[in-house]
Amino acid sequence: MTARRLLFVTLLAISFAGLSALMAVTLSPGGYSALDLFILFCFMVTLPWTIIGFWNAVIGLLIMRLTRNPVEAVCPIDHDITDRPLTSSTALLSCVRNEDTESLETNLTAMVSHLVRAGDAEHFKLFVLSDTDMDDVALNEQQMTARLQERFAGQVEIVYRRRTDNHGFKAGNVEDFCDRWGDQHDFMLVLDADSYMSTEAITGLVRRMEANPQVGILQSLVVGLPTDSAFARVFQFGMRLGMRSYTIGSAWWQGDCGPYWGHNAIIRIAPFKDHCRLPELPGKGPLSGTILSHDQVEAVLMRRAGYEVRVLPLETGSYEANPPHLLEFIRRDLRWCQGNLQYRRLLAMPDLKPVSRAQLFLAILMFLGSPAWIGFMTAAAVLGAVSDQMPYRPDTGAILFFTVLTMVFAPKLATVADVLVRKDLRRAFGGPIRVVLSVGAEILYSAMLAPIMAVAHTLFMGGLIFGKTIGWGAQARGVQRLPIKLALQKLWPQTLFGLAGLVWLTGQPIGLVWPVIPVAVGPLLASIIAVTTSTRTLGEIAIRSTLWRIPEESAPPEELLDLHLPALTKGRLPAADQPDLVQGDAKPAEA
Repeated sequence: MTARRLLFVTLLAISFAGLSALMAVTLSPGGYSALDLFILFCFMVTLPWTIIGFWNAVIGLLIMRLTRNPVEAVCPIDHDITDRPLTSSTALLSCVRNEDTESLETNLTAMVSHLVRAGDAEHFKLFVLSDTDMDDVALNEQQMTARLQERFAGQVEIVYRRRTDNHGFKAGNVEDFCDRWGDQHDFMLVLDADSYMSTEAITGLVRRMEANPQVGILQSLVVGLPTDSAFARVFQFGMRLGMRSYTIGSAWWQGDCGPYWGHNAIIRIAPFKDHCRLPELPGKGPLSGTILSHDQVEAVLMRRAGYEVRVLPLETGSYEANPPHLLEFIRRDLRWCQGNLQYRRLLAMPDLKPVSRAQLFLAILMFLGSPAWIGFMTAAAVLGAVSDQMPYRPDTGAILFFTVLTMVFAPKLATVADVLVRKDLRRAFGGPIRVVLSVGAEILYSAMLAPIMAVAHTLFMGGLIFGKTIGWGAQARGVQRLPIKLALQKLWPQTLFGLAGLVWLTGQPIGLVWPVIPVAVGPLLASIIAVTTSTRTLGEIAIRSTLWRIPEESAPPEELLDLHLPALTKGRLPAADQPDLVQGDAKPAEA
């Protein structure tokens, strides 16, 4: 594992040095002014995550194509678990706060029902852990729990607990469970309100934990549920393509210092309870107090305690619902932003593994890249406006631009390459023509979305300096049309940024600036994008178009049918076009 990490660091360092040098050469005409150096600095801040994504994708693609079982290649634990009877006790933790109880009840009923049918229910206990601060919602939760208790009486024990003070937010919710009931169970499977996991996925995680006592956290690969939200449909299609190669590549070098994403993961309770309590950050202001992004901190503390943290890159059986509209997507990202920036206070924690410390640093840099990108784009535009001559070399500039662009989209392109050469995956994603069209549209969509998010991150981080905070409120789940007035109120800074960018673009030669047109158009149309992609009508059109199809829509797993998802009843492919296989881990013989 050390050799893998050294190789990855070497690739990262060489790429960083090469791209930085290429940018320096590009800015060299006329010498280096303060503005040139600022542009170079901002560019260098944005590079690490771009380079990491690229090499993760390259490594992931090589593993997917050259090994028969990519999962075992990057998660080297005992996977021979199929026929092993369960011997442990696992608590299923449904962590909720002001949620829609109807959809929550549907998901929990389906999960527990299938555990009962599989004959494994005696090894599980369901806890509905509520942090709800609205009495009417709490009443609905209690009534829902009572119905579940009546339905599964004598089969699965179900417990409801509501905290009146949600100190510590979700991490505090789980910590309270550990203090009350942790000694009664071996493992806990942490679920969000929108989580759904198949029986095979749940019992597979449990059996792997039983067979591998050195593993403290085993994170499943979480993918999006089929959705009738136009915004989420395109977004999660891109995520689905990007995550497989990226996660396999990152698991190859992260190894036993893997990620924990806060849900759809199984945790060994005893070491978690003893070693993973989160510190309260001293001081005042939004970056003190309770740590919002608790998951990665808990992962590094588990690793510090001597237990492995692994990711299991299986694409089937572990699901979540993505934000249904742009404003909720931004709000979720800003909460992560605030939480990740708190990590700066944790970088000096004693006895952390080097990889763990690097993960915390990179989590901070992930969001610092947004103001760096805004600064880079703004300074580059100013440089062009104030220079009497060409301020950069167009030859190296073009090479640099297309190199970075390729690296940015490498995770998606790598998975697309794997999909197109495998018959089962081509059919599962709707066929090669649909895949190519969907990928092209999604890349344009994400190129427009990226500057919208960068503006939001930058303004929010500026607000943190003056005490602005995001907190932990209820999350929007279902499809709901955004009012245009609300979209304009929230997204007017993006509109101004896009307008300024468009004005600048109109003064430049089209042959020079055409690749960056989405950078201006996306923010300029932010409000329109937010409203239109939030409507149920556009969502239904997207479903019926059969674009951005995921395998679960082509051949829905039986368990997902119990969730009554609209995306599984509309826009179905003809029977002749449906795949015989959704997706396997091992490469089929014909590949």
